[in-house]
Amino acid sequence: MKKLLIFFFIITGLRATAQQTEGVVTYQRNQDWLKILSQLSYLTLDQKERMKSTYKNYEGFKTPMKLYFNADQSLYANEDEYWKSEDGRWSQRLEDYIIRRDFKKETKSEIIEMIGKTYIIEDSLQTPQWKVLNQLKDIAGHICMKAETTDPIKQQKIVAWFAQDIPVSAGPEQYFGLPGLILELDINDGSVLVTATRVEMKDVSKELATTKKTKGKKIKTADYDKLIKDHIQTSIKSQENPYWTMRY
Repeated sequence: MKKLLIFFFIITGLRATAQQTEGVVTYQRNQDWLKILSQLSYLTLDQKERMKSTYKNYEGFKTPMKLYFNADQSLYANEDEYWKSEDGRWSQRLEDYIIRRDFKKETKSEIIEMIGKTYIIEDSLQTPQWKVLNQLKDIAGHICMKAETTDPIKQQKIVAWFAQDIPVSAGPEQYFGLPGLILELDINDGSVLVTATRVEMKDVSKELATTKKTKGKKIKTADYDKLIKDHIQTSIKSQENPYWTMRY
């Protein structure tokens, strides 16, 4: 009987651990064009004033996102194929954006539509250099710790809040590598804010196994980074906003 009880507690503990490392997160991604445009020093004052007038009553471009994860893999993508305005009057097709991580094999596969083309980036994982801080806050019912890094290509400050009670190194957008699931991502002081609105711990093996057949140009991370860098440099010379055709 004693051995049976010990076995029961071991199995129960294993199930609890498994439950805390597999599930789906629903995020809201809010892109604030006014903040983005105000930070682009190479735009003319006239351009900024016209854009400020256009977006003065604009609350941001809100997009629901999904992250499926377990201890070994993650899949992050748009929740829907089309973006719809809150009043339901406007809609548009969202660009392809599918981010896969295989933490066990240390590989990635990303499908990113930008600058008028679709690219498939398949390469090894390159973990961001995080600095973990001692600040805490509650996000979607989980106590999260703060961490910071930078995007050296786009020159962006990145702040992440990760849940220590979900020991998975996954996260939204192209960020990962912390000792807990990232539930909030802040890019350049709120220019883009990706925040978890719901966390469900459940079996997502079916979703993680789902693949989408997409045509695109296969490239490596270094080629992708060069595309981004060249596009930004060309936009600076032309005094244009590079993020009209590229994810911020």
